[in-house]
Amino acid sequence: MAETPPHIHRKSDTALLLIDFINNLDFPEGEALRPHGEKAAIQAQRLKTRAKNQSVPVIYINDNYGRWQSNFQQIVEFCTSPQSKGKEMSKTVLPEADDYFVLKPQFSAFFETPLELLLEYLGVKRLILTGVAGDKCIHFSANDAYMRGFELYVPEDCLASDEKSNNIQALSLMKGVLGADTTPSSRLEFPLDK
Repeated sequence: MAETPPHIHRKSDTALLLIDFINNLDFPEGEALRPHGEKAAIQAQRLKTRAKNQSVPVIYINDNYGRWQSNFQQIVEFCTSPQSKGKEMSKTVLPEADDYFVLKPQFSAFFETPLELLLEYLGVKRLILTGVAGDKCIHFSANDAYMRGFELYVPEDCLASDEKSNNIQALSLMKGVLGADTTPSSRLEFPLDK
């Protein structure tokens, strides 16, 4: 990441959210999540490249790890360090200078964060949610996005949970209850409009 990212003024009706891919996986389910997360990160990075080629803004959403004085660059450095259990996943989806970031204190990308203001500023009506864990942070974020009227895309190959069955159940709920499009990332065509 550059030291001083440029102030971006472009508008877009779609935004790509990468939720908790920058992660040290130091929690009880972390080891089970790791291989699934690494695969999902590869697909999310490919989707990110395609999205940015279409001027879709990318927003990293990350836990603050209970460190209320942390900043995103410190979290990236911590999660990509040799001792981080999630270093491979984190390195796969490294942020770039023109990407946005939001730190969150809880599961949802919206809870007590400025995400809604940022999305309003960018003119976003449609969200592509990717990340870990599908049955926790992604599901909570999708619920909050749905209640705010966002159109949802949750590519099934760009999220992971500690157990495959948990991921399948979360995808089923997001599709069935929230109306999320779960088309695999390789089949998403930009611009996204139904």
